[in-house]
Amino acid sequence: MKAMTLDEKLNFVWREVPDPVRKADEVLIEVHAAAVNRADLMQKDGCYASPPEWPQWCGLEVSGIVLEAPEGADVKAGDKVCALVGGGGYSEKIAVPAGMVVPIPEGMTLVEAASIPEVWCTVYLNLMFEAGGLKPGDVFYVQAGASGVGLAAIQLAKLMGAEVITTVGSDEKIKFVKKLGADYVVDHHKEDIRKTLEAHPPAVALDCIGGKLMGECLKNMVFGGRWIMIATMAGGETLINLETIWRKRIKLIGSTLRSRTAEEKSRIMKALQTELWPLFTAGKLVSNIHAVFPIAQVEEAHAVLRRSENIGKVVLTMR
Repeated sequence: MKAMTLDEKLNFVWREVPDPVRKADEVLIEVHAAAVNRADLMQKDGCYASPPEWPQWCGLEVSGIVLEAPEGADVKAGDKVCALVGGGGYSEKIAVPAGMVVPIPEGMTLVEAASIPEVWCTVYLNLMFEAGGLKPGDVFYVQAGASGVGLAAIQLAKLMGAEVITTVGSDEKIKFVKKLGADYVVDHHKEDIRKTLEAHPPAVALDCIGGKLMGECLKNMVFGGRWIMIATMAGGETLINLETIWRKRIKLIGSTLRSRTAEEKSRIMKALQTELWPLFTAGKLVSNIHAVFPIAQVEEAHAVLRRSENIGKVVLTMR
C-alpha cells in the first residue's frame, strides 16, 4: 500500500510501505478519507511523534470500508466506518483496535465521517469525563471557536443548556459561530477576552491556546470551576495566583486524547455512537467541512490550518 510518510528532513513523501498486518482484535480498513488536525502539523514539524505501537506518520482519524474484522465485532467486511487512530491515518489501509471503529452515522458521507472521531472524542472526553458535564445556565468558555474542536464544543455545550463564550479571529468566523449558538463571541485581534470573562464567569473552560494571558483569565472562574488545558498554541508559560486556585477550589486539568489507552478511546467512541450519532442523523449536530483535498495536496491542506483560515475541518481523500 501507499502512505504519506515523512522523510529524514520531515518532508512528505507518498511511497510504498508494507501493508498493515491485522491482529486478532483489530479491524482492517481501506481508508477513503482522513481529517487534518493540529497534532498532524506538530508531527510534521518533528515534535509530536505517533505512539510506538502506531505507524510513524500523520493522521488521527479516518473513514473507509472494512476489509477484515474479528469474529463477533460490531462491524463486518463491507461496512462503512470511521475510526479514531493514534497515528498513520494518511494511508491507503490501517489496522485499528476493534473498539475504536464504529459504523458512520446514517446519512453521512465518508468525507464527513472522517471529520468526527478526533474532535468529537476530544470534546466529549473533556466536557463529560474531565469536567463532569455542564448544567443548564452554566457558562462554558472555549478558545478557537471556529476550529474543529471549537465548533464541536459549542454544539455539545449548547445541547447541555450552557451559555457559550468563544474567541475567533475574523468577522466571518463570528457570524458562523453565532449561527451555531455561541452567546458571547470575542475577536481576539480587536477585543480583550478578560472583560467578557469577568462579566460572565465560566464554570468550565476548554483551552487550546494557553499563553501568558491564561493565568489572568483563570481568576475569573466561578467557585469550583474546571479549566481544561488541551494545548498551548500561544505558549506554555503563564503566571497563576495559586491562592485563587485553593480559595475558589478551581480544578486545573491537563488532558490529551492521543496518549490514552485503546480501552479508554473505545469507551469514548462507543459513547459517541450511542449518544451523538442519532443527533447527527437528525441534523441536530453538524460537522462542518471547510475544505477537501486529495492526499497529493497534503501540504496545501496543512497550510490552511497553519494560516488559521479554516472554519471547521479540512479533510484529505485517499482515492
